Amino acid sequence: MPFSRRAALAGVALLLAVQPALAAPAAKAKPAAAKASTKGPGFTPSADAIKAHMGFLADDLLEGREAGTRGYDIAARYVASQYALMHVKPAGDDGSYLQQVPLTAYRAANEGGVSYTGAGGKSGALVFGEDYLPSAQARQAETRITAPLVFVGYGIVAPERGRDDYAGLDVKGKIVVVLSGAPSGLQTEIRAHYSNTNVKRAEAARRGAVGVLTLPTTSYEKRRPFARNVGSYQEWKMTWNDAQGAAYVRGAEAPGLASLSLKGGAKLFAGAPTSLDEVLAVAETPDGLVKGFALPANVTVQLKSEIEKRQSSNVVGLIEGSDPTLKAQTVILSAHLDHLGIHGKDADKINNGALDNASGVATLLEVARGFKEARTKPRRSIVLLVVTAEEKGLIGSEYFAHNPTVPMAGIAADVNLDMPILLYDFQDVVAFGADRSSIGPAVARAAGRVGIGLSPDPLPEEGLFTRSDHYRFVEQGVPSVFLMTGFKNGGEKGFKDFLATHYHKPNDDLNQPIDYQAGARFALVNYEIARELADAPARPSWNKGDFFGTLFGK
Repeated sequence: MPFSRRAALAGVALLLAVQPALAAPAAKAKPAAAKASTKGPGFTPSADAIKAHMGFLADDLLEGREAGTRGYDIAARYVASQYALMHVKPAGDDGSYLQQVPLTAYRAANEGGVSYTGAGGKSGALVFGEDYLPSAQARQAETRITAPLVFVGYGIVAPERGRDDYAGLDVKGKIVVVLSGAPSGLQTEIRAHYSNTNVKRAEAARRGAVGVLTLPTTSYEKRRPFARNVGSYQEWKMTWNDAQGAAYVRGAEAPGLASLSLKGGAKLFAGAPTSLDEVLAVAETPDGLVKGFALPANVTVQLKSEIEKRQSSNVVGLIEGSDPTLKAQTVILSAHLDHLGIHGKDADKINNGALDNASGVATLLEVARGFKEARTKPRRSIVLLVVTAEEKGLIGSEYFAHNPTVPMAGIAADVNLDMPILLYDFQDVVAFGADRSSIGPAVARAAGRVGIGLSPDPLPEEGLFTRSDHYRFVEQGVPSVFLMTGFKNGGEKGFKDFLATHYHKPNDDLNQPIDYQAGARFALVNYEIARELADAPARPSWNKGDFFGTLFGK
């Protein structure tokens, strides 16, 4: 291939990423239209800086920044170089900016097998792609389990609601069949928590089960048809490894073995004391109080998994606080750096992830500049945390939350930056989780200074509070907030059009009509929020009686 301009740019970019001290001073950037009020600490974010960071991170050179690839590693080095240029303290491993994240990648090696002996001794086998799809295992290449089945409804144990779907059931040494999702009557964020397969597996393991089969409800099947997953059953999944090198799996003693279709479920329910149709009807009621029972079937599940060890990194920097006492506490600014890499059916297979999440990382870098250049330094310390493998299940943030490079007891709050849709002049923001803690008033004051409105969750059915990196800190008892651009001023159309036509597709690239001034405003409002939290006399706390504060609060 002849020497090209892109190759030259790639060489320069790599040199700057590895040797940030050689970088020439940047040209003066145009200021953003919005400014903080004179009452605030004063910070004028740069639209040009947002554009420059996104321009590099979303370039084809980085090949979609998939965790564990060279493209991701280049992106991580770029972020580290930006920290160095701002004289941010390294807070990774061994005095560097990088926290090494050991990963296990795993996928189904074949179609597996599910056979059963049902009522009256009748034997049969489920059909791959029609009745079931196998679940890959992270810890063993070959799995064979034979056990009786017990249906446990939604598999929810919620003491605060006086609910225990396992009540009266003996599941020790057995495989449980659990409904996907959670009842519609639960508040959406609470419903998202109880819908989580990790939560369900952990409860099954605590009760002594040896495996989990997941069965869709009728509403779940309508939203996410079983057939849609057949072509992707061999996609790579990831988790992180503990200090002994073992893959981290919640509820490992009761692994997910397979997902069933409604057709496959009907075969296992043949001869049951309650028909599957009756079960599904009750599951659709607001409370979804489906009573569990033993199924008249023994099942043998055989699985083969392909397992690889990989390596990636989080990028961690520290801006020390100015208060002699409060600087021991930290406010984390988090954003995920990874995206989906190279795959797809069209000619363009590079998933650049311009808005998911080069825009969030660019925002974090610009907020960091605001703290470094502020006339007065923050009282609490600021941790800049750019994480890997969010797209694989919030893996990089989970690794950091379990293996923090700063004292976990000192982490006061997390402000997460994920997928700001910078395609319109947004006039409002949605602050997921703000109303659950004292972060709420801080967000309101910060947004008010910038002239940005606060709006309620416009997509409550999505349970977005549980679906990004901040949630790994919530699970450690840390009050957190996650902002997205709101639906006013054309935002609803812009947001929904992006989800329908660009989200997780190669055309989430720099050819979109990105509004970099909107990016600067988004950086400003997040700076103001983080500044509020860093300078407040009292550490952020959960609201009294809040579900997540009660569940996870220390």
